[in-house]
Amino acid sequence: MNERFSGLTKLPKQPAARLLSNANAELETELAAPASASVEVVLEELEAKGALIDMLRLLSVALPARERVWWSCLAARDTLAAGGKLPPPLAAAEAWVYKPTEENRAVAHHSLQHAGMKDDTKHCAMAVQWHDGTLGPGDLAQHPAPPGGSEVSAFAMNIVAIGKSGKTLEVAAVLLIDRALDIARGGSGQGKPAPMAKTEPAMAQTTKEGA
Repeated sequence: MNERFSGLTKLPKQPAARLLSNANAELETELAAPASASVEVVLEELEAKGALIDMLRLLSVALPARERVWWSCLAARDTLAAGGKLPPPLAAAEAWVYKPTEENRAVAHHSLQHAGMKDDTKHCAMAVQWHDGTLGPGDLAQHPAPPGGSEVSAFAMNIVAIGKSGKTLEVAAVLLIDRALDIARGGSGQGKPAPMAKTEPAMAQTTKEGA
Protein backbone atom coordinates (compact mmCIF):
# COMPACT_ATOMS: atom_id res chain seq x y z
CA MET A 1 0.00 0.00 0.00
CA ASN A 2 1.25 3.45 -0.94
CA GLU A 3 2.23 5.33 2.24
CA ARG A 4 0.16 8.26 1.06
CA PHE A 5 -2.99 6.25 1.72
CA SER A 6 -2.04 4.61 5.00
CA GLY A 7 -3.54 5.41 8.39
CA LEU A 8 -6.86 6.75 7.06
CA THR A 9 -8.57 5.78 10.29
CA LYS A 10 -11.61 8.03 9.82
CA LEU A 11 -12.71 6.30 6.63
CA PRO A 12 -15.30 3.51 6.84
CA LYS A 13 -14.16 -0.04 6.17
CA GLN A 14 -16.80 -0.57 3.51
CA PRO A 15 -15.78 -1.14 -0.12
CA ALA A 16 -15.37 2.01 -2.17
CA ALA A 17 -17.96 0.74 -4.66
CA ARG A 18 -20.60 0.48 -1.93
CA LEU A 19 -19.91 3.99 -0.65
CA LEU A 20 -20.17 5.39 -4.15
CA SER A 21 -23.41 3.53 -4.78
CA ASN A 22 -24.94 4.70 -1.50
CA ALA A 23 -24.18 8.29 -2.49
CA ASN A 24 -25.47 7.82 -6.05
CA ALA A 25 -21.98 8.67 -7.31
CA GLU A 26 -19.90 7.27 -10.15
CA LEU A 27 -16.27 7.50 -11.17
CA GLU A 28 -15.31 8.22 -14.75
CA THR A 29 -12.20 6.05 -14.56
CA GLU A 30 -12.50 2.36 -15.37
CA LEU A 31 -11.05 0.43 -12.46
CA ALA A 32 -9.13 -2.82 -12.39
CA ALA A 33 -9.73 -3.18 -8.65
CA PRO A 34 -12.53 -5.58 -7.67
CA ALA A 35 -15.86 -4.36 -6.33
CA SER A 36 -14.72 -5.37 -2.86
CA ALA A 37 -11.68 -3.05 -2.95
CA SER A 38 -11.24 -0.59 -0.10
CA VAL A 39 -11.17 3.15 -0.51
CA GLU A 40 -7.41 3.12 0.00
CA VAL A 41 -6.87 0.58 -2.78
CA VAL A 42 -9.08 2.48 -5.21
CA LEU A 43 -7.39 5.78 -4.35
CA GLU A 44 -4.02 4.22 -5.10
CA GLU A 45 -5.22 3.02 -8.51
CA LEU A 46 -6.79 6.38 -9.32
CA GLU A 47 -3.57 8.15 -8.40
CA ALA A 48 -1.59 5.84 -10.68
CA LYS A 49 -3.97 6.73 -13.52
CA GLY A 50 -3.83 10.48 -12.86
CA ALA A 51 -7.55 10.55 -12.09
CA LEU A 52 -7.45 13.49 -9.71
CA ILE A 53 -11.09 14.52 -10.00
CA ASP A 54 -12.21 10.95 -9.36
CA MET A 55 -9.99 10.90 -6.27
CA LEU A 56 -11.80 13.98 -5.00
CA ARG A 57 -15.17 12.41 -5.81
CA LEU A 58 -14.31 9.24 -3.91
CA LEU A 59 -13.04 11.19 -0.92
CA SER A 60 -16.25 13.21 -0.85
CA VAL A 61 -18.27 10.03 -0.27
CA ALA A 62 -15.73 8.34 2.00
CA LEU A 63 -15.21 11.09 4.57
CA PRO A 64 -17.71 11.02 7.48
CA ALA A 65 -20.19 13.87 7.66
CA ARG A 66 -18.34 16.30 9.95
CA GLU A 67 -15.00 15.68 8.29
CA ARG A 68 -16.62 16.09 4.87
CA VAL A 69 -18.18 19.42 5.83
CA TRP A 70 -14.90 20.66 7.35
CA TRP A 71 -13.09 19.72 4.13
CA SER A 72 -15.61 21.77 2.14
CA CYS A 73 -15.22 24.69 4.56
CA LEU A 74 -11.45 24.76 4.01
CA ALA A 75 -12.03 24.77 0.26
CA ALA A 76 -14.49 27.63 0.67
CA ARG A 77 -11.93 29.63 2.65
CA ASP A 78 -9.49 29.15 -0.25
CA THR A 79 -11.85 31.16 -2.45
CA LEU A 80 -12.17 34.16 -0.12
CA ALA A 81 -10.05 37.27 0.22
CA ALA A 82 -7.78 37.18 3.26
CA GLY A 83 -9.10 38.99 6.30
CA GLY A 84 -12.65 39.34 5.04
CA LYS A 85 -15.80 38.46 6.93
CA LEU A 86 -16.99 34.90 6.48
CA PRO A 87 -20.16 34.57 4.40
CA PRO A 88 -23.07 33.37 6.60
CA PRO A 89 -23.33 29.91 4.97
CA LEU A 90 -19.66 29.22 5.62
CA ALA A 91 -19.80 30.58 9.16
CA ALA A 92 -22.85 28.44 9.88
CA ALA A 93 -21.22 25.32 8.42
CA GLU A 94 -18.09 25.81 10.52
CA ALA A 95 -20.20 26.35 13.64
CA TRP A 96 -21.94 23.02 12.97
CA VAL A 97 -18.60 21.26 12.56
CA TYR A 98 -17.49 22.44 15.99
CA LYS A 99 -20.88 21.74 17.56
CA PRO A 100 -23.07 19.47 15.37
CA THR A 101 -26.42 20.22 17.00
CA GLU A 102 -29.82 20.50 15.37
CA GLU A 103 -29.83 24.17 16.36
CA ASN A 104 -26.66 24.80 14.35
CA ARG A 105 -28.04 22.73 11.51
CA ALA A 106 -31.09 24.99 11.51
CA VAL A 107 -28.81 28.04 11.32
CA ALA A 108 -27.09 26.52 8.30
CA HIS A 109 -30.48 25.87 6.70
CA HIS A 110 -31.54 29.47 7.41
CA SER A 111 -28.32 30.80 5.88
CA LEU A 112 -29.17 29.04 2.64
CA GLN A 113 -32.51 30.80 2.41
CA HIS A 114 -30.81 34.19 2.49
CA ALA A 115 -27.56 33.51 0.61
CA GLY A 116 -26.79 35.43 -2.54
CA MET A 117 -26.82 33.70 -5.90
CA LYS A 118 -23.05 34.18 -6.27
CA ASP A 119 -22.20 32.89 -2.80
CA ASP A 120 -20.44 29.61 -3.52
CA THR A 121 -20.12 28.85 0.19
CA LYS A 122 -23.75 27.73 0.01
CA HIS A 123 -22.28 24.33 -0.83
CA CYS A 124 -20.90 24.08 2.73
CA ALA A 125 -24.23 24.86 4.37
CA MET A 126 -25.99 22.44 2.05
CA ALA A 127 -23.53 19.72 3.02
CA VAL A 128 -24.59 20.36 6.63
CA GLN A 129 -28.31 20.50 5.89
CA TRP A 130 -28.29 17.11 4.16
CA HIS A 131 -25.50 15.46 6.17
CA ASP A 132 -27.67 12.63 7.55
CA GLY A 133 -29.61 11.89 4.38
CA THR A 134 -32.67 13.96 5.33
CA LEU A 135 -33.80 17.32 4.00
CA GLY A 136 -32.87 19.30 7.07
CA PRO A 137 -33.83 20.23 10.64
CA GLY A 138 -37.27 20.07 12.23
CA ASP A 139 -40.08 18.78 10.04
CA LEU A 140 -37.68 18.52 7.10
CA ALA A 141 -36.04 15.56 8.84
CA GLN A 142 -39.13 13.52 7.98
CA HIS A 143 -38.20 13.62 4.29
CA PRO A 144 -35.21 12.13 2.48
CA ALA A 145 -32.62 14.38 0.93
CA PRO A 146 -31.43 13.77 -2.63
CA PRO A 147 -29.19 10.68 -2.49
CA GLY A 148 -25.61 11.79 -1.94
CA GLY A 149 -26.66 15.43 -1.66
CA SER A 150 -24.25 16.27 1.15
CA GLU A 151 -21.40 14.46 -0.57
CA VAL A 152 -21.88 16.16 -3.91
CA SER A 153 -22.14 19.55 -2.18
CA ALA A 154 -18.72 19.05 -0.57
CA PHE A 155 -17.32 17.85 -3.89
CA ALA A 156 -18.79 20.88 -5.66
CA MET A 157 -17.16 23.27 -3.20
CA ASN A 158 -13.79 21.70 -3.89
CA ILE A 159 -14.30 21.93 -7.64
CA VAL A 160 -15.17 25.62 -7.26
CA ALA A 161 -11.96 26.08 -5.24
CA ILE A 162 -9.92 24.52 -8.04
CA GLY A 163 -11.44 26.88 -10.58
CA LYS A 164 -10.72 29.94 -8.44
CA SER A 165 -7.27 28.90 -7.29
CA GLY A 166 -5.30 30.33 -10.21
CA LYS A 167 -3.25 27.12 -10.13
CA THR A 168 -3.10 24.27 -12.61
CA LEU A 169 -5.62 21.48 -12.11
CA GLU A 170 -2.91 19.11 -10.96
CA VAL A 171 -1.43 21.45 -8.35
CA ALA A 172 -4.81 22.57 -6.99
CA ALA A 173 -6.35 19.08 -6.91
CA VAL A 174 -3.34 17.51 -5.19
CA LEU A 175 -3.58 20.12 -2.44
CA LEU A 176 -7.26 19.31 -1.87
CA ILE A 177 -6.61 15.57 -1.96
CA ASP A 178 -3.79 15.83 0.56
CA ARG A 179 -6.02 17.95 2.77
CA ALA A 180 -8.74 15.29 2.71
CA LEU A 181 -6.20 12.57 3.48
CA ASP A 182 -4.92 14.54 6.47
CA ILE A 183 -8.49 14.94 7.74
CA ALA A 184 -9.05 11.21 7.20
CA ARG A 185 -6.10 10.58 9.54
CA GLY A 186 -7.69 12.74 12.23
CA GLY A 187 -5.87 15.94 11.30
CA SER A 188 -7.30 19.37 10.63
CA GLY A 189 -6.29 19.59 6.98
CA GLN A 190 -4.14 22.57 7.93
CA GLY A 191 -1.07 20.95 9.43
CA LYS A 192 -2.33 21.83 12.92
CA PRO A 193 -4.14 19.87 15.66
CA ALA A 194 -7.56 18.80 14.51
CA PRO A 195 -10.32 21.21 15.57
CA MET A 196 -12.58 18.27 16.35
CA ALA A 197 -10.04 16.26 18.33
CA LYS A 198 -11.88 16.68 21.62
CA THR A 199 -15.27 15.64 20.29
CA GLU A 200 -15.38 12.47 18.26
CA PRO A 201 -15.49 12.16 15.30
CA ALA A 202 -12.38 14.40 14.59
CA MET A 203 -10.60 15.55 10.09
CA ALA A 204 -4.22 14.34 -14.41
CA GLN A 205 -7.87 13.82 -15.08
CA THR A 206 -10.01 16.77 -16.18
CA THR A 207 -13.59 17.29 -15.08
CA LYS A 208 -16.35 17.20 -17.63
CA GLU A 209 -19.39 16.87 -15.45
CA GLY A 210 -18.45 19.70 -13.07
CA ALA A 211 -20.10 19.14 -9.69
